[in-house]
Amino acid sequence: MKYTIGIRREDKNRWERRVPLIPEHIKDLKEKYGIEVILQPSSIRIFSDDEYIRVGAKIQEDLSECGTIFAVKEIPLHFFQPAKTYVFFSHTIKGQKKNMPMLKRMMKLGCNLIDYEKVTDESGRRLIFFGSHAGLAGMIEVLWALGKRVLWEDGPNPFLEIKNAYQYESLAHAKKSISQVGEKIRKYGLPESITPLVFGITGYGNVSSGAQKILDLLPYKQIEPEEIPAWLKRSSFSKNQIYKTVFKEEHMVEPISSKQHFDLQDYYAHPEKYRSRFENYVPHLNVLVNCIYWDERYPRLVTKRFLKKLFKEKQTSGLKVIGDISCDLQGSIECTVKVTEPDNPVYVYDPKEEKIVDGYRGRGVVILAVDNLPCEISKEASEDFSRVLKPFVPEVAKADFSADFHKCALHPAIKKAMILYHGKLTPNFEYMKKFL
Repeated sequence: MKYTIGIRREDKNRWERRVPLIPEHIKDLKEKYGIEVILQPSSIRIFSDDEYIRVGAKIQEDLSECGTIFAVKEIPLHFFQPAKTYVFFSHTIKGQKKNMPMLKRMMKLGCNLIDYEKVTDESGRRLIFFGSHAGLAGMIEVLWALGKRVLWEDGPNPFLEIKNAYQYESLAHAKKSISQVGEKIRKYGLPESITPLVFGITGYGNVSSGAQKILDLLPYKQIEPEEIPAWLKRSSFSKNQIYKTVFKEEHMVEPISSKQHFDLQDYYAHPEKYRSRFENYVPHLNVLVNCIYWDERYPRLVTKRFLKKLFKEKQTSGLKVIGDISCDLQGSIECTVKVTEPDNPVYVYDPKEEKIVDGYRGRGVVILAVDNLPCEISKEASEDFSRVLKPFVPEVAKADFSADFHKCALHPAIKKAMILYHGKLTPNFEYMKKFL
């Protein structure tokens, strides 16, 4: 029996060059499992049409013969066809208003929807993700932004040698460049005006791991969050390294009741019983890199009100850059008020006026808010994503989606990630009815 899957052309914006499956893996799917692949043509995709043709894939606009269609980002309403299966990042699980029309369209057409974001193991760890690449690209952009901001405030600094992530030929070239900056810091030191230079990173998952892989190319010393206030009272610091601290949940929130102790699982189950305590740390940071998952149930890390107070008390602040890699609009970082793009990645938020201005100049703090950071390292991001996706493809491609949902034979991780089945919300996602 012939099994044919489709890959939709990405066209959300000019930066979206990623693919869910790379040519090498499509060749394996064809040779080992007899799976044919049809891709829509694309002039911006990181792998060319010819590269796919050479491994036996077809390039054509029409994907109607494909029962299952893979993509990366959201899909426009006109693309969907009745009763087909779509696998992509739908960005609907938080009830995102902009994507509810898309979800309603799929429901009306009786489609199946599998969302990569919800493919997890028994412990809830994501199995298919771009998160580490968001962290990698995001930290490169943070270092670029830091160089520009310090230049505007204080003058030349080693970080000026760092470019935007998308301007590097490859991730390897970016790492080499940043390592060279690290060697100069080790040898010549940082300007006195930014010594000590303290980076705070929230979270310890895939995004945080990627961000730290870039930051750790610089000479650094790690400090535990609880040690920061006392440590900063020291009279001398090394200018030949940066300082890094990583925040876990117990550093970011505390129980509202003084009679209760912090418990991680209780926090996940009952976030309303907790409040942020992160503001105790922010005044001690020069760069904040936000890598946590957030939705409206959880306390914010940095509020507009807090920033106004911080800048009022000091007139200025040591906090120079917030790299909001998670990029939830007015979410855990409340002053993330708009999404930026790779060629204009930052703006300055003025806490006093509650206004923003594009670029890195002006009163306030620089905010990095690019929401598709992995695009800046599309090749490496696609290769790794395809590697973790490929093992699931044969089962999805050959699945009998005509059966009742409970009898549909799929890998548990994939079945858990199925938001829609025959156009209806599956049991795990019935809570989304309130968003419709």
